[in-house]
Amino acid sequence: MSSNLTFVSQRSEKKNYGKPKPIPAYFPTSKKSILIPNFEFYDRVKAAPRKLAATHAVPVRSGKAWKASKGSIVRISTPEGPQVCDFNCWEANSGFKEHMWASRTRQLHSAHVSVYDKLWSNLPYLRPLLTIIDDSLAGYGPDEHGGRVHDLLGTRCDPYVDKLLSGEDNDFHCHSNLYRAIREFGGEEEHVHDVLNIFQLTGLNENDQYFMETCPAKPGDYFEFFCEVDVVCAVSSCPGGDLSDWGWGEGGTDSEANVGDMSAKCRPLKVEVFELENPEEALEGWESPQPVKYQGNHGF
Repeated sequence: MSSNLTFVSQRSEKKNYGKPKPIPAYFPTSKKSILIPNFEFYDRVKAAPRKLAATHAVPVRSGKAWKASKGSIVRISTPEGPQVCDFNCWEANSGFKEHMWASRTRQLHSAHVSVYDKLWSNLPYLRPLLTIIDDSLAGYGPDEHGGRVHDLLGTRCDPYVDKLLSGEDNDFHCHSNLYRAIREFGGEEEHVHDVLNIFQLTGLNENDQYFMETCPAKPGDYFEFFCEVDVVCAVSSCPGGDLSDWGWGEGGTDSEANVGDMSAKCRPLKVEVFELENPEEALEGWESPQPVKYQGNHGF
C-alpha cells in the first residue's frame, strides 16, 4: 500500500564522482580467517544422519521459545505456505546477556543471509552462535526490485511503533510474541533484540528506504542451522503474515491510513530440533567457538 504522505530525505538520482568500486569493509585477513567457511565440515554436518529430538508448532500470530544444544541442528519451516518469521537467539548459559548481534552480522556477512553465513553475538563475546547450513530459498533474489530473503535490515514490529503510527493499542506484534515466548526461560522484555527476518523479502528502494514484499515461501520451505553453542531460540509467527497486505493497526476504512486486517494472511510455522546420530564422526575436528579473548582494558 502506498501513501501520498511519504516524506523522503534521500534523492534517487545517482551522481558520478569517478570513484573506484568499493570493497566490503569487513573481509578475511588470512586464509585461516573465521570469515572463510569450512565448507567441507558444514556440508558433512548437513548430510550426516540425524534423529528428531523435538518438534514445536507455532500457531498464527504467536511466539515460541526453545533450547537447543551445541552440535544440534534446527529447522524452521512454513508448513502451510508463505509466512514471515522473526528470530531471536541467545547463548543458553548467559542469562540472556549474550545474544545475536544483527548489525555486526550484517557487516561481517551481508544484509541478507543464507548458507554458510553465521549469526554473531554481541560484545564482549563476539562469537558465532549458529551457522546456516541449508536454505530452500537460497536461490531467490535479487528480484527486479533488488529484494532478497532472510534480512537483517529491519527489526521486529512492536506495539510502540504501532501506537505511534496508528494511534491504536494492539498486542499482536513480533516484539510482544517474542517477549511472551522467552518468559518460560526467565527472559524479560528488555532481552528481546533486533531480529533476523526469516522468509521475509526486503530491500532498499531508490530513495534508500526499507521496503517489504510478499513472502515468496511455499508450503515446506525451510531454513536450517547448526548450533555452534548451547542456545535459547525464539520465533514469532509475524502478525503481518506473508506481508501481502501489510499495514498499521487492525483494520480501517480511511483511504489515507496505512491500515488493514492482516489476519487472513497469517499461517503457522514449524520448528524441528535434530540431534546427530553419530556426533563423534560428524563433528570430528570441530570445537564450539569461544568468545574473542580481548586482553586490553579499553585504554583505562
